Amino acid sequence: MTSVAVQAAGLVKRVEGAVSATLVNGIDLQVKEGEFVAITGPSGSGKSSLLYLMGLLDAPTEGELYICGQATSRLSDSQKAQLRLSTIGFVFQFHFLLPEFPALNNVLLPMRALGRLSQAEMRAKATALLQSLGLDAAINKLPNQLSGGQRQRVAIARALANNPQIIIADEPTGNLDSVSTDQVFSILRDVARQNRTVIVVTHDLGLAARADRTIRIVDGKIAEACETEEAKG
Repeated sequence: MTSVAVQAAGLVKRVEGAVSATLVNGIDLQVKEGEFVAITGPSGSGKSSLLYLMGLLDAPTEGELYICGQATSRLSDSQKAQLRLSTIGFVFQFHFLLPEFPALNNVLLPMRALGRLSQAEMRAKATALLQSLGLDAAINKLPNQLSGGQRQRVAIARALANNPQIIIADEPTGNLDSVSTDQVFSILRDVARQNRTVIVVTHDLGLAARADRTIRIVDGKIAEACETEEAKG
């Protein structure tokens, strides 16, 4: 039986202030292991807010979020940080690579933070990840020496460094040309086929159609959720 990797139960996110807003409004959602889900919707609909809640980058106002069956609302900040580091990998629209470090060292960062491997094991794993993404020639290059597509592939290698069960990606192809966009989405598709969960926010409906399921968010609520033709095929 396929397990549920991420479950949102009555998830709400409100922002209080001079202008209060409800960014996520009572969302119930399950994403299974090995499932590739694309979240779409207009700007300001709450899709990125939902993604940050599911990635433990933000805390809900109400409701519960389960990561691989573990309720997270009562975890301390340090417990959430540890769960995030060991279970979730992140890819953003901007690669956020450290400019002073070559590709290899950027991929080493999350492994060093987790501290489960020796230095030699970490370097071997980081090298293998970069090579698996066609980045053999980029291993010792700084981010400013790489193309946009190469930088985003390094960011994906970094996201995979701790062998996370869940990959969270927020507009990962937003700044890429069409060739690099297709490359990055194909990599994420392959990651999901390794029985990892991939959740992507994207404005590109053509790319979303390549996921297993699309979820459309409008005004902080799920307006539509459906299996894609690719998944049916």
